[in-house]
Amino acid sequence: MNASAHIVEIDDSNAQQLLIEESMTRPVVVDFWADWCEPCKQLMPILEKLADEYQGAFLLAKVNADEQQMLAQQLGVRSLPTVMVIKEGQPIDGFQGAQPESAVREMLDKHLPSPQAGALAEAEQLLQDGDIPGALALYRSTWEESGQKLDMTLAYAGALVTARRLDDAETLLRDIRLADQDARYEQLMAQIELGREAARSPEVEALEATIEANPDDHATRIQLAVQFSHAAQYREALEHLLTVLRADKEFNDGEARKVFLDTLATIGKGDPLAAEYQRKLFSLMY
Repeated sequence: MNASAHIVEIDDSNAQQLLIEESMTRPVVVDFWADWCEPCKQLMPILEKLADEYQGAFLLAKVNADEQQMLAQQLGVRSLPTVMVIKEGQPIDGFQGAQPESAVREMLDKHLPSPQAGALAEAEQLLQDGDIPGALALYRSTWEESGQKLDMTLAYAGALVTARRLDDAETLLRDIRLADQDARYEQLMAQIELGREAARSPEVEALEATIEANPDDHATRIQLAVQFSHAAQYREALEHLLTVLRADKEFNDGEARKVFLDTLATIGKGDPLAAEYQRKLFSLMY
């Protein structure tokens, strides 16, 4: 008997209910095994681990092929171990022989929602509701939990683009290996470039020209930082504010520090960018 609610043993009494009825509501992964089969003993712990990890997204149904010879014959099992994915009463995928966890996971991912699907949907809803700090925090944690899988990297980068965190999105995308830079990657990179062009307002360009002519114009540099912050270009904003703070911490009654702290609050507590610049501010001030 299995302690997990996501793992069952198939016999004559429950075969139809599990392979037909249960597979109408979720995929059933059937593992044909035998006591004498050493590769079966290597594979089974992998399947059991994934069944628990996916928390009921599929049912792992184990079949002792020696005891259930008729069922094994009906399903065309010719060697052990044999694994089949049953959906809506029909085999849709499978393999024979022991496989590494990565191969088993790859097969499952073709037919199952990812373990992070619920969190991803919640993050998308937060983004739509305007809770950008909350959404990005959840996107990041979900991305990390996924092992930084490609699909989650693209989803997280897309959220950063939506939030106008263009530099952070680009940094994330630059880590994607060349072989994985598909149409989704190209679309996001194009959106980043378009976003940057849209952010180049005449007002920003005028402020930058003033600073280029007079780098010590702290008041104008703070104005530029505010413009960048409004455009969600937080890294640029914070760098300009640090430039002022390094030159004169008390300029205009500490205006640069106040705007700096307001910008960190806008980014959101716990955001890696906020944490990075909190450390920089602390190092500079103390």
